[in-house]
Amino acid sequence: MLHFLRELHEPDSWRLVFNLFGYVTFRAALAASTAFVVSVLVGPWVIRRLRAMRVLEKTEKGDSAQLDEMHRDKATTPTMGGLLMLPAIVVSAALWGKLVDLVPVNGSGSELRVNWLLLGAVLTYVALAAVGFIDDRIKMATPGSKGMSIGRKMLALVVVGGVIAVWLAAFGDPAYSTRLQLPFIKPSVWFPELGILFVVWVLTVVVGTTNAVNITDGLDGLAAGCVTMVALSYAALAYLASHFKMASYLQIQWVPGSEELVIFCAAVAGATLGFLWYNAHPAEVFMGDVGALPLGGAIGYTALAVKQEILLVVVGGVFVMEAGSVLIQIASFRFFGRRVFRIAPLHHHFQFAGWSESKIVVRFWIMAAIFALLSIASLKIR
Repeated sequence: MLHFLRELHEPDSWRLVFNLFGYVTFRAALAASTAFVVSVLVGPWVIRRLRAMRVLEKTEKGDSAQLDEMHRDKATTPTMGGLLMLPAIVVSAALWGKLVDLVPVNGSGSELRVNWLLLGAVLTYVALAAVGFIDDRIKMATPGSKGMSIGRKMLALVVVGGVIAVWLAAFGDPAYSTRLQLPFIKPSVWFPELGILFVVWVLTVVVGTTNAVNITDGLDGLAAGCVTMVALSYAALAYLASHFKMASYLQIQWVPGSEELVIFCAAVAGATLGFLWYNAHPAEVFMGDVGALPLGGAIGYTALAVKQEILLVVVGGVFVMEAGSVLIQIASFRFFGRRVFRIAPLHHHFQFAGWSESKIVVRFWIMAAIFALLSIASLKIR
């Protein structure tokens, strides 16, 4: 929205200042800062409202008596804190992103054009926040409830994922929107067309990322800190994909319009840092599904939009480890009657091993940072 200020012509001294809004890096910094400030300012009011409405974390989940006892002191902490990130991300993306832009047409005048990639990212976040909100409200309203049934929750995620698939296929560049970029292989060598399987692929990515972030959200600050690093990584990947020369040099797919996803990812990073202000140990608020699901969906959507979804395995390495530990535990117990971990997901395994909560979180943040750096470094390996 505010990028339209650069269209002003008078006075010239102010125009030089407003020209800064034409730089993606400048707008990304402002987007992150805005989202952070909004989160921090809105946070106390949201926390007070959640506490007044008795929207408190349910620590007795029945999975493990030992785990319930370890988390008993969190029973008075409000949840659904993801609500404070929603306005931060939407407002920041709307202010600093080019949801609509004036584009010259044939040298005579200009027209308004929508950046469908950015609009899709914002709508994806809002839609999954709505799903998470319903899930959290059911948990709060029904004693002993774990929220939406697995079937209904999966159906909601599949519907959102299906819409994302259609959105990207309809508004992405027809030359590559349903193609799959493989790591370590140049698109000029092999850039397979998925066709109808693109829908299945999108569903896999969206459902996988939303659930992986949700699984990781089990300790104070763990998910928020990891999401911040992943969002910054995809901001860098979106920036590289938006520049034809950089994309050509790195032999990755050029994605016109993806520079606006840099703004969105920066807003996500700023909002999660603002949330971390209140979620750091000992947490004053938990994000709940209304925070975890849209954050996971935002990551998945961005990865799909910039054609770097397979790289999610590296960028989101911590999320892969967390989700993988659950799958391994279930498979091992079902087929062999034995548990690989003391308890799943992985962060609880280390709790049972005697690690303090803060030590687990900081060490997982360190791994998230290393994974983020490795993902950027891997781009030239082709």
